[in-house]
Amino acid sequence: MNLLLLLESVMITPEKQTPAIIMFNAKSHPYLVPFNGTFKISDFSTRPPDEKLNRKQQKKHLKKLVGKLDILQRKLYAADKHSLLLVFQAMDAAGKDSTIRAVLSGVNPAGCEVYSFKQPSAEELDHDFLWRTSKRLPQRGRIGVFNRSYYEEVLVVRVHPEYLQSQKLPQTPDLDTLWQQRFESIIEHEKHLARNGTVILKFWLNVSREEQKNRFLSRLDEPRKHWKFSSGDVRERGRWNDYMQAYEEALKETSKPWAPWYAIPADDKPFMRSAVAEIIVDALETLDLHYPKVDDNQKQSFAEMRKQLMAE
Repeated sequence: MNLLLLLESVMITPEKQTPAIIMFNAKSHPYLVPFNGTFKISDFSTRPPDEKLNRKQQKKHLKKLVGKLDILQRKLYAADKHSLLLVFQAMDAAGKDSTIRAVLSGVNPAGCEVYSFKQPSAEELDHDFLWRTSKRLPQRGRIGVFNRSYYEEVLVVRVHPEYLQSQKLPQTPDLDTLWQQRFESIIEHEKHLARNGTVILKFWLNVSREEQKNRFLSRLDEPRKHWKFSSGDVRERGRWNDYMQAYEEALKETSKPWAPWYAIPADDKPFMRSAVAEIIVDALETLDLHYPKVDDNQKQSFAEMRKQLMAE
């Protein structure tokens, strides 16, 4: 195609429209948060289905999925067309760290980057709320993992609006308007990423209040887990209902076909890990990833290189 024809093919005229950019589109799934704004936490269980695999079977299944993910990650890296962003949000002790570790245990470390976002620094507070995570987005061919993310700005900040005082906003609208504006910014941000080849999968690890209590007690009972415990964990637990309201609103507003949320039952860790791994593998398989093919000229040069090497 010559330059003139190429330009004509992308020109916008009354008779022609620019072809739609093909973005990732999430498939139906039992834990997929609907895109129509009807999400309710009460509709999603924290427990796995009764017909789930037993613990030994779950570990075997996860191992198989990790092997598939390893192969897919290699193709993702070689094809260099897409990136994968995994976002994990949850209440304390839901299992974010262990899930990330278990699911990505077989992936080449060179092709995967994990970032945890905690209290923002002074430099980060001098920028918009998407800045610190935008710096850590995965490049093409890589898997990026956000352990907490920009969603903290409509979750913990919503539960603690006093944190807004340190964000140096030029003006602060009423809070309902502010949260809606941030939802809009997040949706547009994720849509922009999807249009440019980033596959976004967002996981809310849905742990029950009772199970969180048991895990906190386990941390107190086992000395090797003491480092995980903070008095702030119990203090935030006291705002459980506020957090559930914030999560429900955030997931309802921002689950989109190109950036879906999944509400994963988190009371059973082996099941949770397998469920997350399955969703990631299924999403990558929809990309129809392949290793790049070489043309005839490259193959001929390979033959010449082989002759030279064999002649040494």
